Amino acid sequence: MKVLSVASECAPLIKTGGLADVVGALPAALTQQGVQMRTLLPGYPAVMAALVDPETVLGFDDLFGGPAKVLASRIAGLDLLVIDAPHLYARPGNPYLGPDGRDWPDNPERFAALSWVGAHIAAKGAGGWQPQVLHGHDWQAGFATEYLRQMHAGHVRSVLTIHNIAFNGPADPGRLHSLRLDPGRFHSEGFEFWGAISALKAGLMGADALTTVSPSYAAELMTPEFGMGLEGVMRHRRASLHGILNGIDEDAWNPATDPAITPYSKPAGKTAAKTALQAEMGLPQAEGPLCVIVSRMTHQKGLDLVLETLPTLLEQGGQLALLGSGDADLERAFRAVGEDNPNVAVRIGYDEGFSHRLIAGGDAILVPSRFEPCGLTQLYGLRYGTVPVVALTGGLADTVINASPAALAQNVATGIQFAPVTAGALRNALVRLGTLYKDTETWSRLQTNAMAQPVGWALSAKAYAELYAGLTAS
Repeated sequence: MKVLSVASECAPLIKTGGLADVVGALPAALTQQGVQMRTLLPGYPAVMAALVDPETVLGFDDLFGGPAKVLASRIAGLDLLVIDAPHLYARPGNPYLGPDGRDWPDNPERFAALSWVGAHIAAKGAGGWQPQVLHGHDWQAGFATEYLRQMHAGHVRSVLTIHNIAFNGPADPGRLHSLRLDPGRFHSEGFEFWGAISALKAGLMGADALTTVSPSYAAELMTPEFGMGLEGVMRHRRASLHGILNGIDEDAWNPATDPAITPYSKPAGKTAAKTALQAEMGLPQAEGPLCVIVSRMTHQKGLDLVLETLPTLLEQGGQLALLGSGDADLERAFRAVGEDNPNVAVRIGYDEGFSHRLIAGGDAILVPSRFEPCGLTQLYGLRYGTVPVVALTGGLADTVINASPAALAQNVATGIQFAPVTAGALRNALVRLGTLYKDTETWSRLQTNAMAQPVGWALSAKAYAELYAGLTAS
């Protein structure tokens, strides 16, 4: 089985969030299922700099405003196809934003180009290789199914994975021509969404199968609370929607071999990691739990609730260490708290190695998201015996077993869930955390259970392989 993965980012080459981790880890996991996956990426500067002995396998005289070619290379165990199009991708900043923090104004065309090339490779092949399935990720690959339709590539099956429906890739209808879209498809059964072009809706309506990154999020997407205006589309496509949990790279995230920390394989080994983290962050020794956060700082992630409930944690002798960036007001608020309280340490930005040390050294990891399609940080927490405290939503609900009396009695609990997603409910969860932490025997069992929880890709890769096989058999 040959599958082309089309994505806007991929770890370890280019990453702004969990999407990159998933795109980077899935090919190796699928190899065990007999699936050969190649990943198509835009040629951002960081990606181009990483290429090793690239081979040109395809060329375009005019790819949305300039010449381009597709380069094949193998990097970090990944079989990559990279779009070398300097007029679209040779820019500073991250994949979506310029140095001023604003979206590039031609983002619709930049990622339409990604979809166009993906559809072309699926329809006609590149360098002697042609996939049976095109697997796109989020709105950046949403137009691929429209282009497959235009290329009369009915022999190619398509999958679109929704990592976060909050981003739908809108564009003004005046760009129909520049996006190479059929104006006759600009309607409610095509890619029109509230008077605008929507790349995500194009994929939602056109893909043979839809997946999202947890069973609970799949159900939530069909409700007004979580569907972001697309809940009607999701209900319309419910028969084609599959909730498949994300996994994590268990080699990259392995406390027994992690080069960023003092390795350990049992909860007792976390003591050295915690002491090292406290020293690195300038935190004193404390009686309560050291809670950590690794997150984008946005309203979605519920970090305003952490600010509101922080006194409850500190009153129990607890501590907080945070790594993240995003909303300027949240950054300022956390910086201020960190400056005023010796038991709060804040680092604005992102550092992969430090994120490992943070998760290894924490007693608990806080994930109070208002919605969370899957979430990866709670999986990292489980892997490292860092007890997750999570909102009861999406993938957080599917991956953490709440420390209820029954679950504790049966010795299956792995963390703490709270609902609704309010300051009051989080405050209660932090009180429960403090109580459990003081009970050393129960706490040790929680950590042991967390570390034993399956968090890899084996089951999910099998589900994807079965989905591909079903599509190509029909």
